[in-house]
Amino acid sequence: MQSANRRERHYVTVAGNIGVGKSTLVQLLAEQFGWEPYFEIAEEHPYLSDYYADRARWGFHSQVWFLAQRHEQHQAIAASPHSVCQDRSIYEDYEVFVKSLYEQGILSQRDFQTYQKLFVTLVRRLRPPTLLIYLQASVPNLQRRIGGRARGYEQEIPASYLQGLDQRYTEWLSRFTECPVVSINTNELDFARSAAAQREIINQIATQIGA
Repeated sequence: MQSANRRERHYVTVAGNIGVGKSTLVQLLAEQFGWEPYFEIAEEHPYLSDYYADRARWGFHSQVWFLAQRHEQHQAIAASPHSVCQDRSIYEDYEVFVKSLYEQGILSQRDFQTYQKLFVTLVRRLRPPTLLIYLQASVPNLQRRIGGRARGYEQEIPASYLQGLDQRYTEWLSRFTECPVVSINTNELDFARSAAAQREIINQIATQIGA
C-alpha cells in the first residue's frame, strides 16, 4: 500500500485492446493504492451501437465523441490533487483506433486530417501520464472475455479487427516516449480470475512507482 506520507502524485493510465481487462485493473489498482479511478464511459456513447453496425458511416462521429470525452477527463485529472488511474488515454484513441480506421479506409483522408488537427490542438497542453500499463491478450482470449460481458454492440466484433488493433498497439508503443511503460501478458497473468496474478501485478506496479 502506498505510504500515507508519500506526496508524489501518480497519473497511471491503462492501455490495451477491447476486452483485455483495463477497467478491472483500474479498479484493482485504485483499491490497492488509494488512487482515484477514471473509467471509460462507453455506456453513454451515443454513436457506439451505430458504429459497430456501420463503421464507415459512424466512425468519424464515434471517434470525435471519444476525443471530446477523453479531453474532458484529462482536464479533470490535471485538476485533481490525488493520484489517479485511468482506463485508456486520449493518445491511445488517436494512435490505435483512429489510425487503424484510416488505414482500413473506414475514415476518409478528409475526416482523418480533421480529427488529427483537433487531436494535436487538444493534447498540446495536456499533462502526460507518469506510467502507462499495457495489457496484452491473444485474440481468442479477447473474444472469450468480450463474449462474457453484457455489451450487445461488441458481440459481432470480428477477430480481424482485434488483430489489427493489436498490430497498432505494437507499433505505437515501440515509439512511445511520454512515460515509462509496463507490459503485462494477461494470458499468463489472468488477474480477473487469479488472486496470485493480482498480487504479482500489484508488486510489479508498486516496484515501478516506488511504493
